[in-house]
Amino acid sequence: MRKIVLGILTVLLMAGCVSLDCPVNNTVFCVYKLQKPDGSPDTLGVDTLKVWSPRVDGKDTVLVNRLCGSKATNFNVQVSHTQPMDLICLGLVDTLGIEWLDTIRIYKTNSPHFESVDCKPTYFHTLTEVSNTNTIIDTVIINKKEIDYDTSTAHILLRLKVRY
Repeated sequence: MRKIVLGILTVLLMAGCVSLDCPVNNTVFCVYKLQKPDGSPDTLGVDTLKVWSPRVDGKDTVLVNRLCGSKATNFNVQVSHTQPMDLICLGLVDTLGIEWLDTIRIYKTNSPHFESVDCKPTYFHTLTEVSNTNTIIDTVIINKKEIDYDTSTAHILLRLKVRY
């Protein structure tokens, strides 16, 4: 009789345990793809790109530092959780040491996303509008409006002016 009761208790305890499938990395990134003005892929070549976001306290947050090379065709930037607008600053330094500065304003909606009650909440976003200065950026295009865990498709296309 004890073995039967012990067996039933073991089965009940095992059935009561839940395996949580919380994502290990629940950070949401916006993917920026570099293009030439005609829409063909662009690389930074020998130029160097720095991306940062200004903060209220006056200290900037560096998001991408010293991106360069012929394989530098895109970059990812973390999206703010609840702000309706993100301000991204780009500094492109050419081989002569001249720095070209541009800013991008990204307007978005923020939707809380819950995997489970036991998991930390995250936010998914829908891009509504972008605007930019035009020092080195020719055009900014929203390619994919929905920002979630998927980073396989570029969300924003940055068409850079011809630099050579």
